[in-house]
Amino acid sequence: MADFPAWLHDVAVISLILAGVCAITIALDERRRPQKMKIMYLVWPLTALFGSVIWLAAYYHYGRGPAPGEELGDPPFPAKVLKGASHCGAGCTLGDIIAEWTVFAVPVIATWFGYGTLFQEKMFAVWIPDFILAFGIGIVFQYFSIKPMRDLSPGEAVKQALKADFASITSWQVGMYGMMAVVQLAIYRPLFGAVAEVNTPEFWFGMQIAMLAGFSTAYPMNWFLIRIGVKEAM
Repeated sequence: MADFPAWLHDVAVISLILAGVCAITIALDERRRPQKMKIMYLVWPLTALFGSVIWLAAYYHYGRGPAPGEELGDPPFPAKVLKGASHCGAGCTLGDIIAEWTVFAVPVIATWFGYGTLFQEKMFAVWIPDFILAFGIGIVFQYFSIKPMRDLSPGEAVKQALKADFASITSWQVGMYGMMAVVQLAIYRPLFGAVAEVNTPEFWFGMQIAMLAGFSTAYPMNWFLIRIGVKEAM
């Protein structure tokens, strides 16, 4: 068991609560200011779970639906990229939450993915179902963006969703995994004696930081994908 100091525990709890409040605030506001694309009802609250007040501010600047009788202007290109990367990040966030808690509840799953054989570090084995779920959910999210925007058939929409999100999700997960490894193996273990378990605030605080790193690696990839027309601007 890690011996986390009280101050770190308190910071982690406060950060998680604040992010939860931001997510709830966005979800409530979306009921008054409907989103143009239905999938964004999930994207903005999910990204607030790691982005907290930063994503709350981004939502109020660029994500709110129009008020009755209001016409919204076209957001600047960097904001479109932020929305595109956030769309990818929402799928990754939901996938990672489901995968991490599932493996925690059913530890043998980590063994199925190589813990104790291919990997001596459990975290590395868990990253495999993390990626599978994040990728699957991300494709679903992208499908429900591309299909109505391009009026595609279901099969073509799936094809285009795969094309749009493979590089985006992979770039996100690379940044997220890299930072989570730093938090767990280069900070928590040397300083506090062990890595954080999934059922601790310190783990999810680390995951918030890791998700921000994922955004930083996915943002330039989304910029490129939108510029060349592989991914739709939002």
